[in-house]
Amino acid sequence: MTVLLIIFTVSVAFSVCAVSLVLRISHRKKWYDNIDERKIHSGNIPRLGGIGFGSVFFIIAAGISVIYGIRGVNITRFIPCGIAMAFILISGAYDDFRPMAVRYKFLLQLASAVLILITGFDFDRLLYTGSGLYTDLGYFRIPVTILWVVGGANAVNMLDGVDGLAGGVSAIIAFFLGLIFFSYSGVSKSVLLCACLIGVIIGFLVFNAPFPRAKIFMGDCGSQFLGFTLALLPLMKEADRPASLPLFYSAALFLIPIFDTTAAVWRRIRDGRKIYEPDKAHLHHKLINMGLDAKKVDAVVYSVQIIIGIFTFIAIHTEGVKSLIILGAVYLFTLAFFTAIHFINRSVMKNKC
Repeated sequence: MTVLLIIFTVSVAFSVCAVSLVLRISHRKKWYDNIDERKIHSGNIPRLGGIGFGSVFFIIAAGISVIYGIRGVNITRFIPCGIAMAFILISGAYDDFRPMAVRYKFLLQLASAVLILITGFDFDRLLYTGSGLYTDLGYFRIPVTILWVVGGANAVNMLDGVDGLAGGVSAIIAFFLGLIFFSYSGVSKSVLLCACLIGVIIGFLVFNAPFPRAKIFMGDCGSQFLGFTLALLPLMKEADRPASLPLFYSAALFLIPIFDTTAAVWRRIRDGRKIYEPDKAHLHHKLINMGLDAKKVDAVVYSVQIIIGIFTFIAIHTEGVKSLIILGAVYLFTLAFFTAIHFINRSVMKNKC
């Protein structure tokens, strides 16, 4: 437990320092976020926080891999993963300075997902209840894993619209992933990586929390990096845990960004627009339309994410049909939440007209 606390503390401290440095340089160079009709903020606010906390996570994760390599654990898996994380972070930073064509962004994400597959990190099953119910993905593991990794990077990116929202939700997901890994293997490499990710996010949230407003945004480099890294964590396999977390249990933890992204894609297809064309109808926009400020939006979404995490953890450690019932309830609860917000927002907008 001591090493876990050390990794977390060092991650928070280094992240605060790195984000603070990026903040000072951004103000000096006038690297500010562009303001348009979609944005809900005003003023000159830098948007490169992801470079700070992403770099810290990368360095500490490399250190963790080296330490485990000295202990005899194969560290060659970190090289493709590290290259993939670098692709996502650097391409995201480039996109923050000069918007990248969607096709090039997608190709880089696809290449990063393939690098993850090379390491042997992939989904190999849909469900596992602890009582023998095992659904093998077989050859479908490759397209499913690619879709998962690419989708994860973009889902968190779409969620990033209110101060502290994407970072806070990501930290909560990482916490429950770490809790699940710890319940299986104790303090393992996966648990340390989760602790590191939570730490660097908290270090960033010191500057991004809406108290009263954010001093720096994570930018596309940060949100894509978080989504990609979170998507990678359930795929990781340890010596005493040779299989990834089951897809449906992993997806349950990501239901808020998944549902928000799915709704956005459907909305744009329905309206005859390109699926990557931005709009102001995401979950956070609807909550703001209902009269909530940034703090209240964060509080509502964080609360829902914590409830999802608690019951997903219970489902994973429950056997048989009971596990499936609890898991199904998590999906239904999240769907009910999004449905309620949709109709309440529709009613509010009609009354405003």
